[in-house]
Amino acid sequence: MTTQQDNGEQTVTGTALLLAAAPANKSCLIDATSVLPALAAVPPSALTGTTAATVVELADPVDPQTVLTRIRTAVAAPGPLALFVTGQLHLDQRQRLLHLALARTTPSTLRYTSLPWHWLTGELALRRPGTTTVVLDLVADGDAWEQVRGGGFGVGVGVRLFGRVSPPPPRRSTAVPGYLKTYASIWRNGHRPPLAHLHAQAAGEAGPDGALFLAVDGGPGPVPAAAPRPPVPAARQQEVPVVEPRPGADPHPAILAAARSGRHGEAAALAAMWESTALRTHGAGSPEALHWLEVRADLARLAQDPGRSCELWTAAAEARLACGQAVGSEDVEAAVDRAHHQWEQLGDPAQARALAASLTRLRRAVPGRRPGALEAIGRRISALEGVAVTP
Repeated sequence: MTTQQDNGEQTVTGTALLLAAAPANKSCLIDATSVLPALAAVPPSALTGTTAATVVELADPVDPQTVLTRIRTAVAAPGPLALFVTGQLHLDQRQRLLHLALARTTPSTLRYTSLPWHWLTGELALRRPGTTTVVLDLVADGDAWEQVRGGGFGVGVGVRLFGRVSPPPPRRSTAVPGYLKTYASIWRNGHRPPLAHLHAQAAGEAGPDGALFLAVDGGPGPVPAAAPRPPVPAARQQEVPVVEPRPGADPHPAILAAARSGRHGEAAALAAMWESTALRTHGAGSPEALHWLEVRADLARLAQDPGRSCELWTAAAEARLACGQAVGSEDVEAAVDRAHHQWEQLGDPAQARALAASLTRLRRAVPGRRPGALEAIGRRISALEGVAVTP
């Protein structure tokens, strides 16, 4: 966002989102929220590199849908976006996808109580390249560390990325976000060096030995390989095979190949990147933008993430209705039917109830060609009311 001051100068307003999360149980690997007081003492403009800034803080959130909503709000804000994330990564053994643990995450509830990393990268891909900066200070559990160290981690193209991912701390010990605390200390002293310089200093001071240090200064750039504690930025390697949006290119085979080989986060990020390009080029509600939204919905189905797939199919149906398509059109009915089908696949009662309201509104407007669809939602909601929710 750019505003005009009385003296004629323009003021650029940025947004900073501070996300610090870790399980409030014996699964905790890092004292994530300990960095928030230090960051809160930093002038907001230092966090975003702009003349003015809005700061949003999420300390130990418990609900992944709430976190996703906050991320979407930040992504939609005009002006530069700076995202600071401190916490711990885990690997979903069933889908082989990385997740950011939240306050109620346990090994047995990982898929329902944590934030899938590809949700984050998918939302960031909707922003204009070069307007987003991500700074990470993360700890990975054993399985997640193997995937991160093997190159299966990133935040997508067009995003400036600096950070540290550490291996699991010694047993019965808890890591501290020392890398990000170094940033805060320097900023609080009034210094404003370039982020690349901050990264080099923080990487040299924070450790630990064997940590992975990330430095990608925007664009479809590289990420570093695992390296010992460095006084200078670590060597870099290619993040993922990127399909650049350009006229005449067909990215579908590469995206489908990624999904079929289990690289669901990569496939989702690429599809979101193409959707972002379609939105900028053709506008919201265009056939091109709607197509990529539905591709993302189907990729979520392939990743066995019915909640996300239901959300995206619902958004696709609502977008088609908003741009004037008839309730009885084949495309609208297909989107609603697919949203309904994915909702039926949800095994988590709390998530099913959370998505039921929007699906019910759609079914009232688009009853479909199979009788009793709206009534079926009501029956399942009634049945869910008697199911206890595991805290």
